[in-house]
Amino acid sequence: MIIAYNEKRLKVAFNITKTFNILEQSLYYRQIRQDLIASNIANADTPFYKPRDIRFEDALIKEAEKLYNKEPKKLKLAITSPLDLEPKDIDDEYKPVVFFRDGHLERNDGNSVDIDVETSEMAKNNIAYNATVAAIKKDIQIFNAVLEYTKNI
Repeated sequence: MIIAYNEKRLKVAFNITKTFNILEQSLYYRQIRQDLIASNIANADTPFYKPRDIRFEDALIKEAEKLYNKEPKKLKLAITSPLDLEPKDIDDEYKPVVFFRDGHLERNDGNSVDIDVETSEMAKNNIAYNATVAAIKKDIQIFNAVLEYTKNI
């Protein structure tokens, strides 16, 4: 089964804060995670089904480092000879990745979905989603307060 997600999202003409785009991306990836977990639960009785999840936290950390001009945490490769190859920048590892979640026992039918794990992951994702929505609302409230204050000047 292939899951396709539409990347058409609301684009803001200007940034309210530096972190607004990161919050928007986080909300988008949390939506994808919610869909994947719901799919895992729906396929709990499907033979040979493996639960899937998405890893996107590293991508958001990399974006935050770029926004705040922080030096990324990586080991520098020493070049000891002119014949050494140039090190390759491996930004590809910071892209969101959908993966099969391992570590759960398979039943006799080959299915490894654990309903307890899936429901707890769904609850954690829901809490993080709601926290992200609250942060976006707070950014918008602060921006609106600044606009209201500047009207009176």
